[in-house]
Formats: sequence, C-alpha cells, structure tokens
Amino acid sequence: MNLLKKHPKIALLVTVIVAIVFYLMLRDANTAIAVSIQEVDKGTVEYTVANTRAGTVKACRRAKLSPAIGGQVAKLAVKEGDKVDADQLLLEIWNVDLLAQVKLAESEVHATRQNAEEICLMADAAKRDEQRVMQLWKEKITSEEKVDQAQTHTKTTKAACEAANSRAEVGIARLDVAQASLERTRLRAPFAGSIAEINGELGEYVTPSPPGIPTPPAIDIVDTSCLYILAPIDEVDAPNITEGMEARITLDAFPNQHFLGAVRRIAPYVFEVEKQARTVDIEAVFMNEDEYRRLKPGYSADLEIIIESQHDVIRVPTEAILDGNKVYLYDETDGTIHLTPIEIGIANWSFTQITAGVKAGDKIVLSVDREGVADGVQVKPEKKINE
Repeated sequence: MNLLKKHPKIALLVTVIVAIVFYLMLRDANTAIAVSIQEVDKGTVEYTVANTRAGTVKACRRAKLSPAIGGQVAKLAVKEGDKVDADQLLLEIWNVDLLAQVKLAESEVHATRQNAEEICLMADAAKRDEQRVMQLWKEKITSEEKVDQAQTHTKTTKAACEAANSRAEVGIARLDVAQASLERTRLRAPFAGSIAEINGELGEYVTPSPPGIPTPPAIDIVDTSCLYILAPIDEVDAPNITEGMEARITLDAFPNQHFLGAVRRIAPYVFEVEKQARTVDIEAVFMNEDEYRRLKPGYSADLEIIIESQHDVIRVPTEAILDGNKVYLYDETDGTIHLTPIEIGIANWSFTQITAGVKAGDKIVLSVDREGVADGVQVKPEKKINE
C-alpha cells in the first residue's frame, strides 16, 4: 500500500488492469450462448420402423351378408348389437311357396316309401313261394313248369322292389332340392359374433349384390373375440421385417397405453396408392388377448416394429447428432463446446447408439440448432446436467 501511495502511476495502472479484466469477464458472461446440455449415458437403443399412414384395428372374422336371392323381408330375427351363435337365423325372406313345395316333396317321399315297402313285401313273399315250390319239385310232387313260374315271379317282384326303392330315392333328392331352395331364403350367422349393422326392415325388399355393383349388405356381423392390426409400411422398410418380430401397438383412443404385439403376416405384394407412396400391408396380432377386450374394430392404430435391439450401450439423443455424425462436446473447464466426430450404430427417433467418439459421462449439446452455436464458442447450460 505504501508503494502504491509513493508511486501513483503504478496504482493507476493496476486499477486499469483490474477494470479491464472485470470488463472482459462480464462481457464473456453476457455473450455466452445458453444451450441445453445432457450427459451421455448407457441404455437400450432400438432400430424400429413404423407405419406411414394410420393403421386400423380389424376383426379376424367379419362378414357382410346378403340373402342368396331377392325378396321381401318376412322375418328379422335380430337387431343391431345382438350377440349371435353360429348358424343362428338372422333374416328370412317371404317363402310360403317354397314351404309348400317342401311339404309336397315330403308327402311324395312318404308315399313312395310306403309303395316301395308294399312291393318289397310282395317280393319277399314271392321268394318264400319259390322256396316251397323248389322243395315240392325235389320231392317229385310238382312240375318243372311250376318251378319256372315261381322263379320268374320272384325275379319280377324283386325288380319291382328295387324300382320302387329307386323312386323313393328320387323323391328324397327332390325333397333335398326343395329344402335347399327354401334355405336360400334364410340368412344364417356363419360364425358366432355381434350384429354390427342391419340394412333392411320387415316388409322391405332386399337383394344380393350383382357382380361388379356393390350394394349395402343386409346384415354385417363381426367376431370381436379376435382382433389384429393392419398397417401400411413403406416399401423401403418392408424387406427388414419378418414374421414373428416384436411390435408395439398404440391407439389414439388409448393415448397412454401400449400393447405388445407380433408380426403375423406380410403382404406378398406392394400396394400402390400413389406413384410416390408405395406400401406393404403388415398384420400384427396382440400378444395378450385380455388387453384388447375394450377395443373395437375400426379404431385407428400405429404399429412400431422392433427390427433390432441393443442393451446397455452408450447412447445419445438423436436430436443432438449433426450431419456427418458429429456432436458438440461440452468442456466444463472453460465453458466451451467442440465439434466432435462420432461413430454410430443403430438408431431411432429418440436415441442413437454410439460406438466411438464419446463415452458415458461426457456432456453434449442438445440444442444444436440454437443461433450462434458453433465449434469453440462459449456457452452456458440452461439447466443443471441430467435435470
């Protein structure tokens, strides 16, 4: 202090130097760029592919039914929302004329059977008479002419019996035809399920769809006991997918829930919606059937298929990687960042595996698109590391 008092010029110089240092520190603090910093850690990285357009929850079995012939609805045995069993009657067209034909055919069958039974009994009696005549002929009691007559009568009555049985079989076939025609007026459930929609009321006329002319089905039945996901995958990603691969299913209706699934089928062709949008349909089934009991066919769904997984590997957020596979590495000693090349493995939208360039515990910049961020600049973290 005495020295500074004795030499005022030296005191002035020290004051100026301190002021300059303070100004530079203050300037650096004010010019440091605020960035988001994150510590490199270890964890799981997955290589996944996802659908290009919204997928759909589908029922394993769904049938849009129409009667085999047109006619007026005489009986509507179900309503929308009903649960039905396989082969249960759903709808019946006016069929009084066909019912009458069935009854007529049944009567004819009954009559021909009775007639055949009568003729066959006569044939049995003729056979017994022949046997008695043959015994008498052996005992020299009757003539050979009587034997010939008895044998001829047996053959003719036997032939008549066979003809009568054939006529009875023809009658049965006619009955089958009449019953088949009658059944064409009845619409039955091909499987157990729920009635989704009915297009038609009592007294209305319904008709099957002509070839090439789609018409609304009379009854739409859905089996909701089995559901799957149908989703379009870009043709570029499709070759990496194989049946049995694990998948994650998400639905807009259940935003906070994920369903575990597996790839069941890969379409054998590329679907061309537009010339620049070619996709392959992928089917995925739910691994846990109890999880999708609340789901309904028609829900929109997204499918994320896991192609490859790496566990306990060095990873960084994908957003931190620049073109050319580089990251900004943060130096805590002087608060600067440095552009550092890295080598990467598999990646997804969230994380990228790092095989060389940085190690666990290093700190990198996340906000790489922040204005002013460049190699060697001074930065300050926006928040605490790992916060």
